Order: sequence, then structure tokens, then C-alpha cells
Amino acid sequence: MSTRPSTHPLPAAVPPLLQTGIGVVAPYDFALDRELWRWAPDDVTLHVTRTPYAPMAATVEMAVHISDPDLIARTTYNVLPVGPLVVAYACTFGSFVGGLTGELALVDAMVGAGAPAAVTTSGALLLALRRLRVNRIATVTPYTNDLTAGLSAFLAQAGIEVIATAGLGLIAQIWAVPYETTVELVRSVDSDAVEAIFISCTNLPTYDVIAGLEATLGKPVLTANQVTMWSALELAGRQGIGPGQRLLTIG
Repeated sequence: MSTRPSTHPLPAAVPPLLQTGIGVVAPYDFALDRELWRWAPDDVTLHVTRTPYAPMAATVEMAVHISDPDLIARTTYNVLPVGPLVVAYACTFGSFVGGLTGELALVDAMVGAGAPAAVTTSGALLLALRRLRVNRIATVTPYTNDLTAGLSAFLAQAGIEVIATAGLGLIAQIWAVPYETTVELVRSVDSDAVEAIFISCTNLPTYDVIAGLEATLGKPVLTANQVTMWSALELAGRQGIGPGQRLLTIG
């Protein structure tokens, strides 16, 4: 039995899509991987790793535990084999609980572990506020009162005045907070004296409320995951995706 060569030409080789890698170090209870990806363009890949599990609720005790520079350095090693251009520590309270000195120590720990560049959520927030030329803000958090006060203290160290705050007092399952609850809190802290509003915690979903709130309130609304991705992408030379989000459109 004879065979004939196929009359169908082989498809031309398609070059692989060149990917820019961003490493993400997150706390062990982080549940919003997909939300981070929504800010990433198609040529960016996120490599997400987590700190080792510890049986703690989302309290000051946990914040102090996951703000240990040695812990974050060891966790950073997990993403380095794939060659990210930047490593981001995606945690707000873990990066503000030690104040400005503690935040810088976390960045130094990631760079010392081998990250080409590094940023934390709280550091990214300060960068975003400077970019927007904002000095007076209100904050919304899912935290207990002591952690919410800790965020205000961190911002005060950086010269940012917190006009108003609102918190939910949660210590677990923050990722389950509905958008409607977050929107109500944001509206409750707004006033003419507030130049921008920050929604804290990388475990609190926010992507779909930012643009609508900004349009309604007429001022910037920043969120933990948004500022983290904005800063990491900038360090990698990329532009984030966030239709209607002011932070993603400023030069």
C-alpha cells in the first residue's frame, strides 16, 4: 500500500509570545489571584507565591508575623527561578505595621534575596499619592480598629493626613465582602476636605468599583491591589489595564 505526501501545508511556526514576569509574594491567606491578573496586559505573567501557613486570624499578630523581612526574603526565593523583572509584596498591613522603616526593610529584603526590583503595597500607595499630588485622604479598611489606626500612623509618618476612616472589624474571609459594602463605606468617609480615598487590604475585592466611584465622587479612589500592580508594572516598563481608573491613566 503506497502513501502520498499530504497536500495540506504545515502551519507556519508561530513565535512564542514574549512575556514579562512579575513575582508576587502574598500572605498565606491571599484569595484574589485573579483580581491581580485583571490589571496585567497580555504580555505580562504573574508568578504568585505565598508565605508559609500560620494559624492566625487577620490581626496585629498576623501583621507582625508576615512583616518579618527574613520571612519575605525566603518567600521571594520561590519566584526567582523564573526570572521576574520585579517582585511585589502584595500585603497592606504586613507592609505598614512596621512603619516607614519596616516597609523599607521589606524592600531591602526582597532585593537582597535577588529580586531585580521590589515594591510593597504600602510603598506603592505612597508612590501613587505622590504621583497624584494628594496629601489629605480618607481610608476604608476591613480591619479591626487597631490595624486601621496603624494605617493612619504609617501615612502620617509619610506626611499624609487621614481625614476620616471606616473599618469593618473583620479577622477572616475578607475576600467575601461584597462590593456593595465597600461602596457604602467609601461614600461614608467622603467629604470636600478629602482629596482621595484609599481602600486597604489586598484580600478585599475592588477592581469593579474603582471607576464608578471615581466618576461619582469626582476624585481618585485607590485600592491595595491597584496600587501594587500599578507600581510593579511601572517598574517592569509596562502599563496596567484599568479602564476609567485615574491612577492607570496618569503619566
